[in-house]
This record gives sequence, structure tokens and C-alpha cells, in this order.
Amino acid sequence: MKDLKSHWEHIYQTKKLEEVSWYQPKPITSLKYIEALNLSKDAKILDVGGGDSFLVDFLLNLGYNNISVLDISEKALLRAKRRLGEDADKVNWIVSDAAEFKSNDKYDLWHDRAAFHFLNENSKKEAYLKNLENSLAPGAYVIIGTFSENGPKKCSGIEISQYSKEALSDLFDKELYEELGCEHIDHITPSGSVQNFSFCRFKRNN
Repeated sequence: MKDLKSHWEHIYQTKKLEEVSWYQPKPITSLKYIEALNLSKDAKILDVGGGDSFLVDFLLNLGYNNISVLDISEKALLRAKRRLGEDADKVNWIVSDAAEFKSNDKYDLWHDRAAFHFLNENSKKEAYLKNLENSLAPGAYVIIGTFSENGPKKCSGIEISQYSKEALSDLFDKELYEELGCEHIDHITPSGSVQNFSFCRFKRNN
């Protein structure tokens, strides 16, 4: 298989927005979790693996003004920028592999719906979790969603790592993070199939 970045650039070059399995006209679950946090409108929010998701559109409409969207695919981010038009200038766009991303910024919210589960090597998982830890402000929040043990084993031709709610929660050091809840959520794809996710939410203690 070609390298991961080339793979995703090809996906976003050849598939329309409504054709990809992760398409959501409104990311209801993520929005519900985010709104429940009662963040200030200038909170630093990072959407990891955000691609051309509509989450950024809804966050802008809700008045959040310090949003960053990270994705390995430059084409995905370009599609989102074109869709947003002038509003794209209000967003910080970051082209990076989630496992390699490093930032001097400290975020108040790290959101990841379906990026982490593409990391299959332990070294990449550890790098991701370390980068997450180093990128959080004290008291920051983490929202992370992966395919559950009852979800798909592959996505876009790539094998993924499934996580039960317990396995996902166990990745986060209980001394560093307070778990705010984990649950299973069904996502209905554009083709009508059901994908079961594990979603967990955490607050960093310090």
C-alpha cells in the first residue's frame, strides 16, 4: 500500500463529500459533548482528523473563534476551506499526521472522531497520546471516538484498531485524566450501514 498521506489524498480527490462513510450533515454526538462542556467562545479547540467534516461550520456558527482543524490530507482541508469561503480565514488549518503533530499551543479541547483508530503500531499510538498530553492546557478536555469492538475492522481500505469503551478509557492515565463518561454510539453511513463507535470524554486534572 502507498504511504498513508498519499492514500488519503487519493480518497479526498476521488470521492465526493457525501460518498465517504464518515459523512455527517450534522455531527450531533460531537456537538452534544462539546456544548455540555460550557467552554468559553475563545477556548482553543483542536479537531484532530477533522478533514472536511462539518463540525467546524457548526462551531463557528455557535460563536467559537479559536478553532484549529488538523488532517493528514491537504486536499481534505482545501475542500473544507472552499466550503467555508471567507469564514475559512477564521480557522487555523494544520496539515499533519496525528501521530507526528507537535504544537507549542495549549488547547482547551482535543476532539478526535475516528482518527486515532487508524494508528495500529504501538509506537504511533504512544506518540499520539504523548502529543495529546503535551498539547493540553491545565483543565482541558478530550473527546475521542473510535470504532468499537462491534464496529468495522477496516475503513477506506485500511485496517483499524477497535476499542471497547473500557479499552479506550484505559489508554488515559487516571492520575492525569478524570473520565467524564464513555458510551457506544451508532453512526449510519450514507449507504445505510451501521458503524458502532466507542466515545470517551476526559478532563485533564492539571
